[in-house]
Amino acid sequence: MAKHLVFAGGGHAHLTALRNIGDFRQRGYRVTVITPSPYQYYSGMGPGMLSGLYGPEEIRFDIQKMVEKGDGTFIQERIVRVDPEKRVLFLASGETTSYDVVSFGTGSTIPVDNLTLEKSERVFTVKPVANLVHARERILALIKQGIPRLLVVGGGPSALEISVNAWKLVQDHGGKAHITVMAGTRFLSRFPQKVRSLALESLTKRAIDVREDVHVTGIQGEIAILEDGRSQPFDVAFLGTGIKPSGLFQDSGLPVGEDGGLLVNTYLQSVGYSEIFGGGDCICFQQSPLDKVGVYAVRQNPILYHNLLAALEGGALQRFDPGGAYMLLFNMGDGRAIYHKNGRIFHGRIPFILKDWIDRKFMRKFQR
Repeated sequence: MAKHLVFAGGGHAHLTALRNIGDFRQRGYRVTVITPSPYQYYSGMGPGMLSGLYGPEEIRFDIQKMVEKGDGTFIQERIVRVDPEKRVLFLASGETTSYDVVSFGTGSTIPVDNLTLEKSERVFTVKPVANLVHARERILALIKQGIPRLLVVGGGPSALEISVNAWKLVQDHGGKAHITVMAGTRFLSRFPQKVRSLALESLTKRAIDVREDVHVTGIQGEIAILEDGRSQPFDVAFLGTGIKPSGLFQDSGLPVGEDGGLLVNTYLQSVGYSEIFGGGDCICFQQSPLDKVGVYAVRQNPILYHNLLAALEGGALQRFDPGGAYMLLFNMGDGRAIYHKNGRIFHGRIPFILKDWIDRKFMRKFQR
């Protein structure tokens, strides 16, 4: 029987390989892609979709169409466990899929384990990005009724971009909103002071309230419970409290890094099982843990494509070089962005034009 290659997830690090499924098939291999949704949204453009700069269809890849065009098999399912000894994936439905080679691109999740959280239609984690489509609809409905209270929980780049793009959404539809960012210990704490200052100045001009040294411990109905016992009412809450891989790898007994990500070597290959690969936010790079930023997934694309083919055919693997410093561009929701690279930091329209050009170019490359 032909060897079976399985892609677990349609993450950004898989896109080159997914675009070339036909190549794997022509060489005689079976290819299956298992992912919870037929679409993969590009997180870098998510806040822009919230504000209305982009439509949902502009920031997503049609993974199912990509797979079926290459004569692969698409399964819309969630993987809940891996048996690396028997080379079997267990699905939420109770079905199983065996593999000869598997690559994980399952992305990351917003950790909410430390929150007492009631299920609510008012609360949206910023990942998966598709959540922002529903959050946008809810905000638009609320501003027709009054002045909604929008709460953003988190103090990192996601909290920044979500708050300013929610503000833009409200403004463009003639509404008003009270927007509060519960930033935890310190807003943008891991960034240089100049980045913090530029961001806080922009937020202050828009009357977005940023509260530091404030921690949310739970959400009950339309109330956020704070660590000091106080409460904060809201109509819509966004949870952007950092990201981490799912517990899939740890629960399956695979070697993992400190964050629970699949531990891989320089070939993007599991340190424990040579037939398991991975890329993007769901892995921990053994040589030096990488920041959870999309640039690494983009850089991993050609390496994963080559190495998966090599693993099937017994060829030589290529090493992944993370490369040098990467550029950060924060969409500030007003046609401007904050640029940060190698100590150079500035804010304005040119950085946003650059970000928009890079993002659209990336989308065009794989949407075709």
